[in-house]
Amino acid sequence: MIAKYQKAKLGDLDAVISAHGNAKGPVSGVVILCHGFGAPGRDLVPIAEEWYSANPDFEDVRFVFPAAPLELDPMYDARAWWEIDIERVQQLMETGEYRELRNSQPPGLAKCREMLERLIQEVCQEYGLTSQQVVVGGFSQGAMLSTDVMLHSAGSLGGLICWSGSLINEPEWQESGSPKGTAGVVQSHGESDPILPYGGAESLRELLEEKGYDVQFVTFAGQHAIPPEALQAAAELVRRVCVCG
Repeated sequence: MIAKYQKAKLGDLDAVISAHGNAKGPVSGVVILCHGFGAPGRDLVPIAEEWYSANPDFEDVRFVFPAAPLELDPMYDARAWWEIDIERVQQLMETGEYRELRNSQPPGLAKCREMLERLIQEVCQEYGLTSQQVVVGGFSQGAMLSTDVMLHSAGSLGGLICWSGSLINEPEWQESGSPKGTAGVVQSHGESDPILPYGGAESLRELLEEKGYDVQFVTFAGQHAIPPEALQAAAELVRRVCVCG
């Protein structure tokens, strides 16, 4: 076993923290990954094991996997950052009225942003890091929450990983600040994604680039997933922020 795991309460969120074999060693950076809608809190935890195995230089990087506050199904630990009206979303997709989705602020988004911001603050205090040594990201709903946090931080974070996210909360995101430093973004999306259309990802990329973020946009022929090429691109961002500094 390469990785060691511990449960923690960070702010108002339950989380799993993953460390290399020497869990009490020095910490060079932290990666916070948020799961998607309906997934268990530990859904993305295997990524830490995979990255530790493939990247020996990640030994001083910690990975934090927070569990969303809403419990959808306790039997399967299905969770959500905010409620989604699935039927309404499908209806909008079918009629091509995506703009309504991108202009709306999901209920609970602001509260979850505050929770994740507190988690980031506690992590930085715990490990003696600056926010520039933190990468925040996630998959689907977790990617959109992480994007919201990044934009509200005005780029004071080290980087963003946005796997299969989309443009939401557009009026507020347009008003957010530009990056203060050299914050990098890795964004990936499937060209035939049936859940969050590819067009929404393109619009998000355009917004981020207009604000001055350095976006690496990884496209793939699949659907709503995290392919190997997206994992590899994200690992390179982690290396730049959390290892090379």
